[in-house]
Amino acid sequence: MTDASLTKAIDSQTHSVWQQLYRSQPFWVTVAAIGLCVVLSWAGTNSRGEQVFFTAQNFNNVALNFSFIGIIAIGMTAVIITAGIDLSVGSVMGLSGIATGLTLSSGYGVEAGIAAGLLTALACGLVNGFLISYVGLSPFVVTLGMLSICRSLALVVSNNKMFYEFGPDEDLFVSIGGGSYFGIANSLVLMLILTIFLGFMLNYTAWGRHLYAIGSNENAATMTGVPVKAVKMSAYLFCSLTAGMSAIMIVGWMGSVTNALGMIYELRVIASAVIGGADLMGGVGSAYGALIGSFLVELIRNGLLMAGVDPYWQGTFVGLFIIFAVALEKIRSHRSS
Repeated sequence: MTDASLTKAIDSQTHSVWQQLYRSQPFWVTVAAIGLCVVLSWAGTNSRGEQVFFTAQNFNNVALNFSFIGIIAIGMTAVIITAGIDLSVGSVMGLSGIATGLTLSSGYGVEAGIAAGLLTALACGLVNGFLISYVGLSPFVVTLGMLSICRSLALVVSNNKMFYEFGPDEDLFVSIGGGSYFGIANSLVLMLILTIFLGFMLNYTAWGRHLYAIGSNENAATMTGVPVKAVKMSAYLFCSLTAGMSAIMIVGWMGSVTNALGMIYELRVIASAVIGGADLMGGVGSAYGALIGSFLVELIRNGLLMAGVDPYWQGTFVGLFIIFAVALEKIRSHRSS
């Protein structure tokens, strides 16, 4: 190969990499998160000039808060890739937390408590997945109904009481949710493991390829032999399971649970997945996008709190970012085409 040909090949490869980055929404979300960190570190000082953003305590708070959302956003991304949606994750989280708290407070061990929470979440995912995949009902309608059912069941089962005594294994359960591993919060470790797991499944398994195929064109996927119903059902099961995992971790961290656990979390979870690049029309999404999207949403929330903005405005800002992220994706897709 001549020098001119080699230079041309390198230029072509470099251009291709830049084009891939340009088309990657998670890349731009990462850039936005870094930029926001720089701005907050510059502006994040109190009246005495002391840094309040770049502190170990604040970073620990950000990491904990975004990990609970990030765990569910990873499951939500799998559902959105299939062109579906799960509006029930916040309520599933609440019901799973109540099931865990009730089991532990009844004197059962930590294994039984965790199993109760996860099985409750799986039961909700099973109903969602069956009605959507095999009966053919709309994901929006089914999961909206499940949202109401789970929130109501949480009230019925808990009798509107708070659970804060977790039986003989209380110390162990609290250490699972509130503990750390080499200084990294357990919930953050779990989120990173799930991110790697989903990233591997999406990129290196038939299940991942089938998710993208269903989201891109469900009819074509069916005609090529993809087990559409089973794969869609597995996505809703996985999504509900992540809601159950997050519920167990946050209940252990807080040391108590009420039926209000997970209230309106579905908005933050969907926002995280969409801002991270998951396309609500299906066929697009990544595990890293769910992680970095969750981080950016929490960073915005943290910045608003430090700026003294009324917490009631948080939903407005999150909603605006969802619209901005979807609009940005449309603009980039139009330019790329």
